Amino acid sequence: MDLFEDGTGNAPEFTVSEISGAVKKTLEDSFGRIRVRGEVGRVFKARSGHLYYDIKDDRNVLACTTWKGQIASLSVTPEEGMEVIVTGRLTSFGAQSKYNLNVDEVSVAGVGALMAMFEKRKKALEAEGLFAAERKRPVPYLPEVIGVVTSPSGAVIRDILHRLRERFPRKVLVWPVAVQGKACAPEVARAIEGFNAMTPGGALPRPDLLIVARGGGSIEDLWGFNEEIVARAAAASDIPLISAVGHETDTTLIDFVSDRRAPTPTAAAEMAVPVRLELMALNDQQGARLTRALGQGVMSRRQRLTDLARGLGRPESLTEGARQRLDSFDTRLPVALRALASRKEAALSSVAGALRPGALRRLIGQNRRTADALAGRLGPALGRVAATRRERFDGVAGRLRPDRLSRGVVDQRRSFDALSLRLSRAAVTDHAARRDRLAAMDRLRETLGYKQTLARGYAVVWGDDGVVTTVAGAQAASKLEIQFADGRMEAGSGVAATTAPKPARKKGDDGPEGQGELF
Repeated sequence: MDLFEDGTGNAPEFTVSEISGAVKKTLEDSFGRIRVRGEVGRVFKARSGHLYYDIKDDRNVLACTTWKGQIASLSVTPEEGMEVIVTGRLTSFGAQSKYNLNVDEVSVAGVGALMAMFEKRKKALEAEGLFAAERKRPVPYLPEVIGVVTSPSGAVIRDILHRLRERFPRKVLVWPVAVQGKACAPEVARAIEGFNAMTPGGALPRPDLLIVARGGGSIEDLWGFNEEIVARAAAASDIPLISAVGHETDTTLIDFVSDRRAPTPTAAAEMAVPVRLELMALNDQQGARLTRALGQGVMSRRQRLTDLARGLGRPESLTEGARQRLDSFDTRLPVALRALASRKEAALSSVAGALRPGALRRLIGQNRRTADALAGRLGPALGRVAATRRERFDGVAGRLRPDRLSRGVVDQRRSFDALSLRLSRAAVTDHAARRDRLAAMDRLRETLGYKQTLARGYAVVWGDDGVVTTVAGAQAASKLEIQFADGRMEAGSGVAATTAPKPARKKGDDGPEGQGELF
């Protein structure tokens, strides 16, 4: 029987709720669970947590709803402009006379749609500056602890551990995660945040370097590493991070925000640590170079000392004059002493003849009486002076305040200490400045010295009296020495200059262009 007609042909009356319920039941029974393909239109998430969005084609729009409890199970979160395939049940909302699709599963419609969504996210993150080169930190040269975010059961972790063991064994902390599927993105993001939350130097040490690794696969398998939550977690990591997702041709968003990108997980292990044997060889090479440099420095300073010693005079010549003067004074001293004693004796004799004992006694008596008179007056005078000074002292002592004197002494001591500190700092600063200036002048002296010229391929000819600069001087010298940058050699004596033509320079001859021969 028709819903809207009875057997008598009269149309029955229905309430609005009955009509809405009948429409809802008809829609749900007729369609059941369906899959719809289309482009995501507007997307709105209510404060209650429910998600409302539209699926549209070129002519119509289908309203979709995903309840709060269903959002966590979605493999892909709808975004405006994304081409998707949604699955759910068609129902109606009688309060607004609308029908919609309750969606519990969303998947991207094809690789093209995934790439479009990838490019959209990439542009958005790049606009925020997450790909900027200045944000990327250098990878530590030799990390103590390396954190690896990957699946513990795959071949990736075995490859990484094997390569680290071959190059330079390090401590490795593995954070197990799913590397594909719905759980991939949240688990990888939590792993990166968890490693960063560790306390440096704690019972479980915080890694110095992170490696996020996964083997190759399709774009759908690697899609978890294109999720925004993973990219933002990698960008916010305080620990330097190397991304090693997929093969060399695979590209994910985490590659752009990480500090370094490795083409493979094995290459990430090679980036993380150097080769121990190469470091040992380099250390040996540096030690050998240091030994050679020290030996050459000692030889250079020995040669310099020898050159300076040649310019000094003989020690005997420095003391010959003083020795001769000493011998002369030694010869003249006895005669001078005897002459002086004779003059003093004659002077004493002339003075002794004029002395009279009676006059001396009278002078002594007169001086004694004068001294006695003064001694009698000295006692009362000292008493009066002492009394006057004591009265003045008592007056001044009454006006003195010990506390004020103490404060003044403390203030003066503080001022003195401050001035002493400033003086010490100024002395240190002046000493450092003078030392830097002296070092700069020494470097300038070395730069302007002739040894720097010798290092560029020139030579100095030494003769009997020093440097020889002319042919005549070379011919007159009994012996010639040629000083090069690394030492001297004898060149013979009396070498005559000739005007013979210079031999043609052969291909491959050493020496700077235009240098020519010395003679």
